[in-house]
Amino acid sequence: MSQEKIEKNVALLIVCILLAVIWGGLLEITPLFFQTSTTTPVKGLAVYDAESLAGREVYIREGCYNCHSQMIRPFRAETERYGHYSVAGEFVFDHPFQWGSKRTGPDLHRVGGRYSNEWHQAHLFNPRDVVPESNMPSYFWLAKTKALDTVGRDIDAKMRALRIVGVPYTDEQISEARAKLQGKTEADVLVAYLQGLGKTLSNFQ
Repeated sequence: MSQEKIEKNVALLIVCILLAVIWGGLLEITPLFFQTSTTTPVKGLAVYDAESLAGREVYIREGCYNCHSQMIRPFRAETERYGHYSVAGEFVFDHPFQWGSKRTGPDLHRVGGRYSNEWHQAHLFNPRDVVPESNMPSYFWLAKTKALDTVGRDIDAKMRALRIVGVPYTDEQISEARAKLQGKTEADVLVAYLQGLGKTLSNFQ
């Protein structure tokens, strides 16, 4: 079959393009399923508890990923600022992962434990109080909204769904999930999520 014939037949050209894309995609994606470094959790990696999982839902709902990545690249300029570069095994339990490349604000992958809970709360309510040059919007309403009324309403169902795709939640963790969120605001659970980010490899520099 000549190239000229393919180029002059629109339907045939579309079929050839689709076959090329599918074949190329399979060649790139299939090997990843056989690389244990991309599917095996790093040593010490724990699943998100109910509070952190609810906080992650707030993080995604509010679009925090639009300005903050969670992927530190293996370059000196990044590792000196943020810490150890990100590795695939840290994201095994993330569905979906929050990598990204857009950084209006700093990368948050190693933010866990760098600041106090009080600092994070103040930063959420009025970022300029702690970072005068910040252009981050205020999220003051998070302190007034109970997590169980929003992101926590179906937290047990979310855990069961995540277990189907490989996150090893126990029956006990699922049954106690709603109780763990009792009295917590959306600000509380969001801070809990942030405080847990990237701590598995935080001691490696």
